[in-house]
Amino acid sequence: MPIRVLSEEVASKIAAGEVVERPASVAKELVENSIDAGATEIKVEVRQGGRRLMRVIDDGAGIPANEVELAFARHATSKIASLDDLSSIATLGFRGEALASIAAVSQLTIVTRTTEEEVGTQLRLEGGKVAQRQKKGSPQGTVVTVENLFYNVPARLKFLRSETTERKHIDGLIHRYAMAYPDLRFSLINDGRLTFQSLGTGQLYDVVIKVYGLELAQQMLEVQSSKLDNLKPGTQNLEPIIDVYGYISIPSLHRANRNYLTFFVNGRWVQDRMLSYAVSEAYHTLLPTGRYPVVVLCLTLDPSQVDINVHPTKSEIRFLDSNAVFTAVQKAVRRTLMDQTTIPRMAGLPSQWSAQEMERRRRLVEVGSERRAQVELALEMQRPVGVEAPSAFEFAEPARLPPLRVLGQVVQTYIIAEGPEGLYLIDQHTAHERVLYERLMAERARMAITSQALLQPLTVELPLQPQVTVEESLEFLSQLGFDIEPFGGDTYLVRAAPTMLAQGDIAQAIAEIVDELTTGRAIGTGEERALISLVCHSAVRAGQTLSIEEMRDLIRQLEQTTMPRTCPHGRPTMIHLSVAQLAREFGRG
Repeated sequence: MPIRVLSEEVASKIAAGEVVERPASVAKELVENSIDAGATEIKVEVRQGGRRLMRVIDDGAGIPANEVELAFARHATSKIASLDDLSSIATLGFRGEALASIAAVSQLTIVTRTTEEEVGTQLRLEGGKVAQRQKKGSPQGTVVTVENLFYNVPARLKFLRSETTERKHIDGLIHRYAMAYPDLRFSLINDGRLTFQSLGTGQLYDVVIKVYGLELAQQMLEVQSSKLDNLKPGTQNLEPIIDVYGYISIPSLHRANRNYLTFFVNGRWVQDRMLSYAVSEAYHTLLPTGRYPVVVLCLTLDPSQVDINVHPTKSEIRFLDSNAVFTAVQKAVRRTLMDQTTIPRMAGLPSQWSAQEMERRRRLVEVGSERRAQVELALEMQRPVGVEAPSAFEFAEPARLPPLRVLGQVVQTYIIAEGPEGLYLIDQHTAHERVLYERLMAERARMAITSQALLQPLTVELPLQPQVTVEESLEFLSQLGFDIEPFGGDTYLVRAAPTMLAQGDIAQAIAEIVDELTTGRAIGTGEERALISLVCHSAVRAGQTLSIEEMRDLIRQLEQTTMPRTCPHGRPTMIHLSVAQLAREFGRG
């Protein structure tokens, strides 16, 4: 086929496909324009999942009448003027492609007015071409109505998902920008029904309650801004290069996917693997395998340190110093978890609730949460000036374990202990895993892992592992206190093992450690998982009888650890049954 230049119509629709992937893309671009225009209130109206109609109303600066048509020209923008501006972008939009791309694949109407103008301007475009222009009375701001999305691009229209799916994408987008800009009031109307409205109080926690509900929000921990540290007496009043703040879930609250990891960089919602990995590292050994926390984190840094001109959707970014950003996020989250994490409470006896009762209870909680939020807002409005509102974590439990008195053992697996606030059930295996893990990490840091020679050398066969892999693992095994040498073929001779593994299955431990080193090498977690495997085989087992003195000693060692509430795998080491719960179960409450 001969080489030819595509027509402007075809080229514009191809370009539009990079920016407008689905109705949520339209909402994103229009909402970002409203934010850049200085709006204080943004209303989004959606019909049929956005394919029939998408309307965004704001009270921003508006567009002057003589620039309305120019706003829909490709590469027309008020955000940047020269190439140098790309190195320090402080606005959400800047490419000058959004309005042109949206207009190219829809029937679009815009009504806008600035403060200086007495009457507004209405412009209608179909397929990117102006169909009508007239003056129209309107308040200050802009109303953009997008109808029949992809009506002229059937190839893209047939790939849209169901109305419910497309609506969920729009809901998620508005929820995230409401959290990114808590000082703005966002309203979302789906098919004529108000489904979401933020309060615009400027408090991120208020938006978290509206998005996730009061019950979940109460299980979130505040990551306090590092700016607060610089305002303390005796410290330098210098703004940090990277500021991290927001909310993260307690370790007992987790989800099966990463959809609840939300990051904002300079007010922009981004999807970044490095930020996700930094949070995962902060929660390391605190969450079960394959589970993820609920996170809402905001990062602010110099715009010159961020490259947002990576993809037309502007959802992918690059950091000039990614190591510094990783460290800032990881430390902020880990510090919060260390300082504020509480012991999981026993919610009740599952056998007392049927499936129907549990569903009814869940609905009552949702209704109660909504009404409670309204009551709290009313009380806040009536609070006298100068009286501080109570902090969300004012009554949080201390980070360390309370003093515990051992009472006994249940089914040779759980230790029963009494504390100031009720009963504590401690899983002896997971608790011992936490103790051994932190001891092993400390000994490894000092390069002082104790080893014990075996009376008789032990032969170990590793038939499923490549010989090269095993030989590469020998050095790491030696660092752990193993003395292993090849004995021909797939057989190896073990002459010494770590002292902590004296009562464990040495052969099985070695096999699992080598397997972890092999499978985890690609993602950089092999050595960490190998250490966890070692302590798992070294810890006391479920079903093992312990004396009162042994249980007391285990509790004392657990109290000395830095993260006593979870084992290295992320499972809880204990649960708490409060005095109030006991009274309720016995009919005293």
